[in-house]
Amino acid sequence: MKDYDKNPVMEAVEDLNKRKEKAKLNGGVDKINRQHQEGFYTARERIELLVDPDSFLELGALNFSELDEAEMKSSGDGLIGGIAKVNGRPIVVQAGDKTVFAGTEGTVHMRKAKALHTYALKRGLPMFHLNEGGGLRMPDGMGSDGISDMLFPQEMLVHSRQVPLISAILGDSYGGPTWTGVSSDFVSQLKGTCMAVAGPRMLEMANGQKVSTEDLGGWNVHMNSTGQVDKVGDSEKECIQQVKDFFQYMPLNAEEEPPTKPTKDDPNRSLQHILNVLPKRNNRVYDMNKIIAEIVDDGEFFEYKPMFGPALLTVLSHLNGKVVGIVANQPNKYAGAAGVQECEKAADFICLCDSYHIPLVFLHDTPGFRISMEAEKEKVPTKIMVWNQALAQSTVPKLSVIIRKSIGAAYGNMCGPSMGADFVVAWPTAEINFTGPEVGVNVVYGRQLQHSENPKEDRKKLLESWAFDSSPYKAASKHLIDDVIDPSDTRKFLCQALEFSCVNNGSKSERKLANWPTGF
Repeated sequence: MKDYDKNPVMEAVEDLNKRKEKAKLNGGVDKINRQHQEGFYTARERIELLVDPDSFLELGALNFSELDEAEMKSSGDGLIGGIAKVNGRPIVVQAGDKTVFAGTEGTVHMRKAKALHTYALKRGLPMFHLNEGGGLRMPDGMGSDGISDMLFPQEMLVHSRQVPLISAILGDSYGGPTWTGVSSDFVSQLKGTCMAVAGPRMLEMANGQKVSTEDLGGWNVHMNSTGQVDKVGDSEKECIQQVKDFFQYMPLNAEEEPPTKPTKDDPNRSLQHILNVLPKRNNRVYDMNKIIAEIVDDGEFFEYKPMFGPALLTVLSHLNGKVVGIVANQPNKYAGAAGVQECEKAADFICLCDSYHIPLVFLHDTPGFRISMEAEKEKVPTKIMVWNQALAQSTVPKLSVIIRKSIGAAYGNMCGPSMGADFVVAWPTAEINFTGPEVGVNVVYGRQLQHSENPKEDRKKLLESWAFDSSPYKAASKHLIDDVIDPSDTRKFLCQALEFSCVNNGSKSERKLANWPTGF
């Protein structure tokens, strides 16, 4: 073909197509194969697992690193991002790409991440992060100019829960992916991966510490000790499903309420079997999950931080189709007595629910707090009060049900009277007091019993008297609680009370907690 027969438009389109096809290979076929050989999906494959088919609109596909001679091996500059849909709902998504410079963050990478975040805020779209990467790229961040230009982005630090941030740690994540993870509303971590400030090699070079990735920032560390991860999965597919499951309880942004879920479960359904869950003796344990399953729509709920602070359950569920957050003591762990971790977990969950207009339901069965010398060293008084402060400043509807024990200050932390609940009710099995009968009798009557001629019989009489004082009827008679209800009516009461609590302004809160930190 002669030169004058060439179509410059067709040539331009052909050139564009070649560039985009090349961009899909990111760091190259060899790097992609290596990712697969190590048992991991690529960034693009992870996005495909997350989003609805054919819904992903990529932005920045033709990006590459600004480093000299890096263009041919840095498509996307270590980050794949764009807009898409998850279960028909619009989102913004970005995924770290390990095939390009180990997923490290260069100047183009960070510029794209900032642009995606800014757009999510501009249009009120949730932000999904599929994380893997080695942190700040050394050449880009070196020197006074490099580091000055690549510190923490302001949009992340002042995010204020304007849209949900949802993350999955799907490969070893250091630096930026970690900052994003701990700033998120929900994090799922793949078992076998690490989330930390820096990797083991950097740690050894900095201070001589030799540690495995698992001990440094593995799932067990975060689920049981730090609370920085909310769920774990055995596979990438499981982790991505977890972030999708969490998303169904979230609004698109802070201006909206969470979506309702159609249900055929009768809001007035009588809970005929709920008392079978409670042991006949009040000092025996049981699983509060079974109570929750009886109450909520179709028995379905999503547990948040299941291994962290295990004496307190925090779950997302539905009542008559409306999203609710449930805070419940777990009697089969430390008898339901909260410690430092449980306090942090409660404050975190209350901030989450209040920021996204999710009504709170409290189910009490606690003998108080786990106090000890060790707990004092971990600032348990501060932790208890931070929980109380979060509760006091929350403005979503709050409903409180005392199932069995609610003792001492924990009665307040579980949204007892004067703590801002719309309604506080009790089952007839409830025991409410400053302290439990055994402890109370020992403290108040200990010396008297030491000099008693029949201490066993006198103790029995005192315990009977103390038990009477602990019944819910005294508080109900003085209108200190709103009612004592039949346990089988618990679902009916909660659904009715929730409807009235939301009649004028829905479940919209004043979002006083939206600026609270994302860790406690």
